Amino acid sequence: MDSFLIVTKAGDAAARELGLEIAVSLRERNARVGVSEHSPDAPVRSGLAEFGNYGLVLVLGGDGTLISVARRMHGHPAPLLALNLGRVGFLAETSRERWPEVLGRLLAGDFLVRRRLCLEYAVLRGGEGVERGLAVNDIVVSRGVLARLIRLGLAHDGEHVASLRADGLVVSTPTGSTAYGLSAGGPLVHPDLDVLAVTPVCPFLNSIKPLILPADGELTILVEDAGGDVNLSEDGQKAVPLAAGDRVVVRRSPHDLILADLGRSSYFLRLRKKGFLAGGGA
Repeated sequence: MDSFLIVTKAGDAAARELGLEIAVSLRERNARVGVSEHSPDAPVRSGLAEFGNYGLVLVLGGDGTLISVARRMHGHPAPLLALNLGRVGFLAETSRERWPEVLGRLLAGDFLVRRRLCLEYAVLRGGEGVERGLAVNDIVVSRGVLARLIRLGLAHDGEHVASLRADGLVVSTPTGSTAYGLSAGGPLVHPDLDVLAVTPVCPFLNSIKPLILPADGELTILVEDAGGDVNLSEDGQKAVPLAAGDRVVVRRSPHDLILADLGRSSYFLRLRKKGFLAGGGA
């Protein structure tokens, strides 16, 4: 690997300083380097041209920054690797203190490339598409500030699955199964699986259990009765208002999330270290 783009967390002076330090080190080893501060409000795929001339994107920030950068460069073949400046750091598992070791391995090509499925959605209103988007972690349909249940219908590949009254519904990728879906009672899903996790949020009378569905199907969520404000959120970073009668159609994106994996710890070890599984471990 001989070309890198370093993307630093927005508004983080320490991340910017570290990024410049890493850039100097890479240039001393004859690598081509760019440094950019992340723009969290930039739209999906807006960074394709910016990232076009680099072979690997090094993100200085936590999981939220990594996911936001991934959305901007969605469809680009360069893998991402994050140095963790955040707290949980399940995706951004490499600590900032280890950057000299990390650079040596990246320059030597000593890493694996992992692919994770992503989701695309369309909001249909009266048969017309009114909104489209992308999610790396999850798509959530949920009620607004009023404490009223919403009525949702769920279908898979055109077949009715269930109707439910709940606070909301979470559709998670395997990558996002450790996020909101898990907090709502959903399962942990191994990232190598091509499946979706569908988890209701506080369903009335426990009317539906969490589901694991094949990712190559089409999932439709119908807002049957809003009962107040209803919103769709993608990765917790964008909110879209929904109305009664809206259909949210969710499909697997043709482009995956591409990560550089240094193989420092297994999936189950990371789950234990981050407290998702009992047993501790280092």
